[in-house]
Amino acid sequence: MTTLERAYRDCRRIAAAHGRTYFLATRLLEPERRPAVHALYAFARLVDDIVDAADAPGRAGESAARLDAIEHELRARLVDAPLEVPDGPQARALLAVSDTIRRYSIAAEHFWVFLDSMRMDIPGGPHYRDRYASMAELREYMRGSAAAIGLQLVPVLGTVVPVAEAEPAAAALGEAFQLTNFLRDIGEDLDRGRVYLPADEFAAFGVDAELLSHCRASGRTDPRVRRALAHLIAINRGVYRRAIPGIELLTPRVRPAIRTAATLYGGILDEIERADYAVFTRRAVVPQRRRLRVAARELLAVGPLRN
Repeated sequence: MTTLERAYRDCRRIAAAHGRTYFLATRLLEPERRPAVHALYAFARLVDDIVDAADAPGRAGESAARLDAIEHELRARLVDAPLEVPDGPQARALLAVSDTIRRYSIAAEHFWVFLDSMRMDIPGGPHYRDRYASMAELREYMRGSAAAIGLQLVPVLGTVVPVAEAEPAAAALGEAFQLTNFLRDIGEDLDRGRVYLPADEFAAFGVDAELLSHCRASGRTDPRVRRALAHLIAINRGVYRRAIPGIELLTPRVRPAIRTAATLYGGILDEIERADYAVFTRRAVVPQRRRLRVAARELLAVGPLRN
């Protein structure tokens, strides 16, 4: 097994362990496309873990330095600068993702924008944000944290139109997924001192950060918060509606995988509603039987795939 093959194998393992919905959807792709998707996921996961570690006392500076080092190494790999043979999960993830970028001619700018948004999550940094006043402010963050992920994937998935025509819908789908994460993880984000969902949308229903913290501490969703969450779910579904027609711009063979991911991620919103917006005490997940049912339906549509 070559070093590159080992790197891609590591990325697949990371995707299988941490990205259940994405990994299941990826199984519907042609086998030759899967390693690239795993590499993109593993890179994003690597960065996300570094950012999460920044919340520990005294670790913010270390996390910022690690992000800078990752960007430096990735830039070097993309210009074929001589580097040592990679050793360790981080180096192998960078090897796999740099190979993916070159192989599929992905614009490197999408990765620098992504890293810039991740720096906004590091406490004490010059661009740190733990609150967002409006959806416009949040979308600026999601331009890197979410839309850029969709744009990274487009060249891997392939299109039936010029790539630029498929990019707006791909960016919107990334944003839709991210908003779903914010709705699902509001309690966990509060524990980290963050509120990603826009303050002005909450304020329209009489909700502020103090009330959200009270709901987290008490484990009960205030009626005002319930109404605000219903409103934000409606906004989130509107983003899905903008994004989903763009799936038809992708290569036909990959459409079932992306439809599966969109259906299952959108299903998290259904689970939040089904639980009466109890987002402060439980993490909404789509039941496994539904995940398998959706994937099976799309598998029947796409036909047999090689392993």
